[in-house]
Amino acid sequence: MNNNADLSETLKARLKDLVARAQMIEDDLRHPLDPDWSEQAVDLADDEALEGVEETLRAEIRQIRLALARIESGTYGTCAKCGKDIGVERLKIRPIATRCIDCAR
Repeated sequence: MNNNADLSETLKARLKDLVARAQMIEDDLRHPLDPDWSEQAVDLADDEALEGVEETLRAEIRQIRLALARIESGTYGTCAKCGKDIGVERLKIRPIATRCIDCAR
C-alpha cells in the first residue's frame, strides 16, 4: 500500500496530540483538593469525568501505537480476520482499523 507513509505521519501527529492531552489531564488530576467540602464534591465529580476521558485517550493511544507497529512490520492494511487488504478509503477514515469492512460488520 503506497499510502502507508502518509498514514504513518497522520498517526504520529494524532499520537503526539493525544499524548499531550492525556498529560494535561493527568496533571489536572494531580491537583490537591480544595479545603471547602462543597468544592471538593465538585472537584471529585470533575475528576471522575476527566478519568473517563483519559481512559478513552489512553485506549486510542494504544491503538495508534499498534497501528504504527503494524506499519513497521509490514502487516498494516491486512485484515486480521480474513487476511485480505483493508481498503485505502477505510484506512483513511479509520487508520487504526485491523479488519476489512466485510469482517468489521
